[in-house]
Amino acid sequence: MNGYILETDSLTKVYGSHRAADGISIHVRKSAIYGLIGRNGAGKTTFMKMIAGLANPTSGSYSINDHSGNELKDVRKLIGCHIEAPGLYPDMTAYQNLKCKCIQRGIKGDEQINDLLALVGLSGTGKKKAGKFSLGMKQRLGIAMALVGSPDLLVLDEPINGLDPQGIHEIRETLLKLNSLGITIMISSHILDELSKIATDYGIIHEGRLLEEITAEELIAKCKDKVMIRTNDTQRAMELLENSGISDCTVNENIIEINGHITETGRLNSALVGAGITVDEIYVQSESLEEHYLKLTGGEAK
Repeated sequence: MNGYILETDSLTKVYGSHRAADGISIHVRKSAIYGLIGRNGAGKTTFMKMIAGLANPTSGSYSINDHSGNELKDVRKLIGCHIEAPGLYPDMTAYQNLKCKCIQRGIKGDEQINDLLALVGLSGTGKKKAGKFSLGMKQRLGIAMALVGSPDLLVLDEPINGLDPQGIHEIRETLLKLNSLGITIMISSHILDELSKIATDYGIIHEGRLLEEITAEELIAKCKDKVMIRTNDTQRAMELLENSGISDCTVNENIIEINGHITETGRLNSALVGAGITVDEIYVQSESLEEHYLKLTGGEAK
């Protein structure tokens, strides 16, 4: 056993002349929250569908708990998925929807249903039909349905897309609770700031290819802290900084960005003011997940 619940080896899906997923090799650690990042059309959903058994790869392979090939049919139940629409019956209650999923999976008894409703915070919905649920409630019910059968790996495609702040908070707390119970989660999201609050690992996909796979700890170490300075005379300020031995600095939209030197803001401020340069702002900024993503992909997050 290598500590990974999911590994893929050059997983590829081709539709006609379009390579929706192109040689993707990822490694998902057990008990991780793996954030899959990419624009619309980057290949995230296609990749997730292959992992969940909803689409066959054109080439490449993957393993679940070290099982691959023909063995996958024996471990498919280890994966629960919520991809695109959750597939709810709008005229049924949350309990009834889960009951149908249990029957489909051949699971007898109702004990798991009540436990799942409590787990996702829907115990009090009673006879309310799913069609009357808020979007956040529907997403949480979709997650509960994906959890039928007690999977080890939960695959979620954009579960917070379109939610208001309260709904996003509810989904975030639900996912953290599930992860604390040992469930591994793979989640795609456009809201990178939210993803950075929960993810332990990231895979960045662009135009069907994996650009980078990185842990949250590695990302923090990789994203440099910067001193940001806005002055009334950028050119003179740059000359002064360079004469002071600070060469790793650039100007972006009239703001001077200095890599490192975050403990020297007081000295830098005094030097600039002493030279008659007005310092309008000076602060430390860390590179965010979104900024790192944009740097890799060379464009706007969508």
